[in-house]
Order: sequence, then structure tokens, then C-alpha cells
Amino acid sequence: MTDLSTTPQPRSYPGINWIGVQTLYLREVRRFWKVGAQTVAGPVVTTLLYMLVFVVALQGARPPLHGTPFPEFVAPGLIMMAMLNNAFANASSSLIQAKVMNTATDFLTPPLSPLELTIGFALGAATRGLVVGIVTAICVMPFARLEIANLGLILWFGLIACLIMGMLGVFAGLWAQKFDQLAAVQNFVIMPMTFLSGTFYLVENLPGPFATISHFNPFFYLIDGFRAGFIGNAEGNLMIGVVMSGVLAVVMAWACWAVFRSGWRLKT
Repeated sequence: MTDLSTTPQPRSYPGINWIGVQTLYLREVRRFWKVGAQTVAGPVVTTLLYMLVFVVALQGARPPLHGTPFPEFVAPGLIMMAMLNNAFANASSSLIQAKVMNTATDFLTPPLSPLELTIGFALGAATRGLVVGIVTAICVMPFARLEIANLGLILWFGLIACLIMGMLGVFAGLWAQKFDQLAAVQNFVIMPMTFLSGTFYLVENLPGPFATISHFNPFFYLIDGFRAGFIGNAEGNLMIGVVMSGVLAVVMAWACWAVFRSGWRLKT
């Protein structure tokens, strides 16, 4: 018989294992920072190309929207679009790489709870989204005169959007069995929802059914609220956007905790 009193037992962490969360977070940040030319500079160049086409090439051809010059209207939407796509890409690519390369044990073996895994991956993805957003905002300033009308809206929608997309990336990364499936989610779900959320136009100018459908697109409220922080007015109801984004973040956090707890597509 084995004396259980002398058998090494797993380390017990009361509360949250902040050392483990910090380690996972730094792992996620360093993973994308090592290839910064692809993960940070690449999205910035893409955004600048959009600005070149829609602002410089069409200079004077697009009238002001609700009194806001077109460059100042479209720039916040492009910044948010870059943040959404990159926050999603960080968590999703990390998890599918871990599954394909059989390195998931790197974060499953350490004493990390489902909540701590959720926090680590979500914050890592949000960091990439925010870094891309800040660098993009600096780079578009020569093309658009960005002014801060409400810093609270910019911080709230910028951070909450990156967290939501990071946790959505967790689901996509766990669901996908190969990179093609992950690319399909990015190309056929994320990108269309982003482009059809009023990034380049006023949703109210769409024909009736499409304008109504756009108001059920959560990306519309994220981009609209973020833009309102710069130009001072919004198409939609800001209170609805704040409440919706907060509730969605909580729901996504609970769902991520649940899938990590079950080990779906990781332990089975």
C-alpha cells in the first residue's frame, strides 16, 4: 500500500494563481511580439492602404457625414476594424497552433484553472488588439484629424471590443481542427460583420431591411461607440451599445470558462 501522506500532491493555490496567469499572458504577448512585422506592422499597412483608397484617392468626392469630414468619420472605424481582427486572430491562432503542434500541455499541465486560462488568453488577445489600435491611430493622423470628444467611450469600447473578440477567438481556435476552418471563420463571419457595420458609411442610408439588420450586428455598436468617442455623435443608442457590449463580454467570459472546464477539443 502506498502511503498517501508522503506522495507529492499538486500545489494548491487559494484564490487566483496570479503567477500562472501572468506567465500565460506574457507567453501570449511574446508570441505575437516576436513576429511584430506580421502581427502589428502588417495590419497598420492594410489600414493605411484603406485610407489611401477611400480618403486620398477620393478626396473631395465624399461629402461630410452628419457634418463630419469623411476622413475623420472613416478613420475610427478602420482603427476599430484592425483591433477586432487582430484580437480575434491572436487567441484563435494560438489555440489552433497548440492543437496542431501538440503543445496544448504547455498550458493544460500547469495549475491553471479554467478561469485563469480565460483571463490569460483574453488579456493576451486584448493586448495585441490595443497595440495595433494605438499604432494604427498614430499612423492615420497624417490623413485624418483625430480629436478626442469622449475619452471614456474610446477606452470602454476599445477595451471591451478587444476582450470580446479575444474570447470569440478562443471558441474559433478550439472549434477548428485545421487552419482552413479558422480562415473560413475569419473570411466568412468576422470580415463580413466588420464591413457591414458602418465602417465606411452611415447605416441609416441603407435600404430599410438592411438598416434594421445592421442594428442587430454587435460590431455596429462597437464601431459606432468607438467612433463617437472621436467625433462626438453616434448613429445608434450609446446606452444600448454600452449595456450590450458589457453583457456580451460577461456571457463570452462565462462560455470560455465553461469550454475550458469541459476540455472541449483539448482533452478529447
